[in-house]
Amino acid sequence: MYHQIGEPAPKGTPYRGLTVHPKDFTRQMAWMSRLGYRGLSMRDLLPYLKGEAKGKVFGITFDDGYRNVLQNALPVLTHYGFTSTNYFVVHQLDGGNVWDYAKGIPHSGLMSLDEMKQWAHAGQEVGSHTLDHVHLPELSPEAAHHQIAHSKAELERLLGFEVSAFCYPYGDETPDIRAMAQKAGYSNATTTVRGLARPDDTLFGLPRVTVARSTNIVRFLQKCLTRLEDKRRRD
Repeated sequence: MYHQIGEPAPKGTPYRGLTVHPKDFTRQMAWMSRLGYRGLSMRDLLPYLKGEAKGKVFGITFDDGYRNVLQNALPVLTHYGFTSTNYFVVHQLDGGNVWDYAKGIPHSGLMSLDEMKQWAHAGQEVGSHTLDHVHLPELSPEAAHHQIAHSKAELERLLGFEVSAFCYPYGDETPDIRAMAQKAGYSNATTTVRGLARPDDTLFGLPRVTVARSTNIVRFLQKCLTRLEDKRRRD
């Protein structure tokens, strides 16, 4: 689970750890490739999660649709032949991380429609992160359903193809919200629960490994490749 790939904000900036330096991201992907692993989008990972395929694979996801991911991560992914999923906030295409401003987190630009299409045309997956990056459990069932279902429909209208991956903003979800995602037609949904995916995980509550600015390469490999690192706790 990544967010931004770029130059981290100045020291003292809230949540600066969610921005991974491009050199670190490149090193991480290089090592996974060197070890024989193939990075996959959620769409491409599904057969492995369902037990229909076996191989040395790992999922790569980016939350929010930041422009610096297109600029700094896409060339690296293309170089190694990896695919990944980026979860877009539909009403903030060509906008910014408005949900962060009250926390003192600086503005960072999000991909425009044309840039999102560029991302998709490069073989990467577009997923949904709702219409407005909301805390779904705090909404009425009707409003939560609207955020989940209409973000899928709107992305599909804009792109002209199916959108099947969903990510719960802030990792906030409940059994009812998981059911909404499934009913809306998604094939999978990711959380912010830390851990490696297990065969008995529901496809609508998949954990992820958090990669932060401070995650050095040794720690990165420990987190991604060892079951001992499966702590199963929410960020």
